[in-house]
Amino acid sequence: MTTKVDTSPWDQAASLQEAIPAIWEALQGKVDRMIEQLGDKSPHVAKADGIYDDMRLDWWTAGFWPGILWIMHEMTGKDHYKEAAWGWDEKFENKTIQDNNFHHDVGFQFLPTSVIKYKLTGDKDAKRRGLAAANFLAGRFNIAGSFLRAWNQEKIGWSIVDSSMNLSILFWAAQEINDPRFEHIARAHADTVVDKFIREDGSVNHILSFNPRTGELIESLGGQGAGPHSSWSRGAAWALHGMANTYRYTGDTRYLRAAQRVAHYFLSCLPEDYVAHWDFRAADPLDGEPRDTSAASCAASGLLEIADALPGVEGAMYRRAAERMLLALTQHYGTWDNPAHEGILIEGTGNKPAGQNVDVSLIYGDYYYVEALAKLLGWKNRIF
Repeated sequence: MTTKVDTSPWDQAASLQEAIPAIWEALQGKVDRMIEQLGDKSPHVAKADGIYDDMRLDWWTAGFWPGILWIMHEMTGKDHYKEAAWGWDEKFENKTIQDNNFHHDVGFQFLPTSVIKYKLTGDKDAKRRGLAAANFLAGRFNIAGSFLRAWNQEKIGWSIVDSSMNLSILFWAAQEINDPRFEHIARAHADTVVDKFIREDGSVNHILSFNPRTGELIESLGGQGAGPHSSWSRGAAWALHGMANTYRYTGDTRYLRAAQRVAHYFLSCLPEDYVAHWDFRAADPLDGEPRDTSAASCAASGLLEIADALPGVEGAMYRRAAERMLLALTQHYGTWDNPAHEGILIEGTGNKPAGQNVDVSLIYGDYYYVEALAKLLGWKNRIF
């Protein structure tokens, strides 16, 4: 865990609520600097030098930076955030008519761009682009096995837990044009997540391989976790948040209970400071293993969804846990004292088994941190 000098107004705060006005003010300054620093870049990873890379537009993380900008615009009313966010969905659309590698993650790309842009501005082109992305995702559904196909490789029977988050674009499309077919597909995949991806103890599988012709489950694959039967923390965060979202769209308590089951497991595995290691079963003890601040921020945002779905005291436990995570991220993993650093959070872990992007800033970790703080400040719209 990073150690830093106590110089920020929230370093000695006993609770997030006590510190959040100062945090939000600092966050606005941070994002304003990022607009200048990032320019037209599509950021994914910032390594030791603190400089975000520039990934291709069909890379799965391309929507998170504009998503931050749209949230900041709605929360502050400031137009420079909207201006910086405005053109991203058009860039994505232009990429769709060229050689591209769009796949199961179009929700990650078009929800934080087209769909939120349409919700906030009524832009008809944004609506059209969002619906086109939903159509594309629906076309990846395999009836045999009831799953959304992952990636564009020859492994056409693969599906991944990350897609729990992409279901929101299908639910939105179903509501927007009153066509239940999108919801049927989203619920069918969500049922597969509950039945096949989420294990009895609340841990999750990252990748499952199905026979694409019969739908038979073949095996669990390790993916970005330590192994086929390990417990990749960001995968748990995807499932937790995704099933909470699915409950919000459907009102079906089966999905809420699934989100709670993963949440209870996730919380039981956390270290003292409440910031998750990259895989809860990577080693015993986990002391020397990297953290993953992106798993923590995504889980915190998902915990707030669960809290909102439950009455009073029942939901308060999840809210307190989320606040504790966010305070720890702010106090010990933020880049507040380094204005040259282009990320918000450090110590994210991308893909440790592949030796890629360990101890870095990750744009999706930054996004979910902003999303969770906005929820605590009363943000009522939702991107996912």
